Amino acid sequence: MADYMHAVQFVAPWTPMFKGKTEGIKQILVAVETLEGALKGCSKGKPFFGGDTVGLVDITLGAHILGVRATEVLTGAKIFDAAMTPFLASWAERFGELDAAKKVLPDVNGMVEYIKRRQAQWAAAGAAAAAASKG
Repeated sequence: MADYMHAVQFVAPWTPMFKGKTEGIKQILVAVETLEGALKGCSKGKPFFGGDTVGLVDITLGAHILGVRATEVLTGAKIFDAAMTPFLASWAERFGELDAAKKVLPDVNGMVEYIKRRQAQWAAAGAAAAAASKG
């Protein structure tokens, strides 16, 4: 499950999302629906994927919460939406409230600013490469 989330369905669409926002968001929402079903099935009503305590899948997905929150700010899309994915939205809140998560997850606004700076750098590099190829 952790490998599936990381390599295929959850992380892969992230980068193109900022270039082709609509298609990337669609891909992420499909992955989020899959995660919602997995959480519902695996947790059996308990707070985390593995039950009462945090496990590998929780940590793997939890590492992406900051990126999800930053993406929500940057795109205006609600990814962990309580109306569409109530189990996952509740899980994200619980995970974010863990002392260990609070210690290692930076501020969302800081991440948003970092992403904006990186996007500007990528745009400048792309423009420089385009100019160099013409000249």
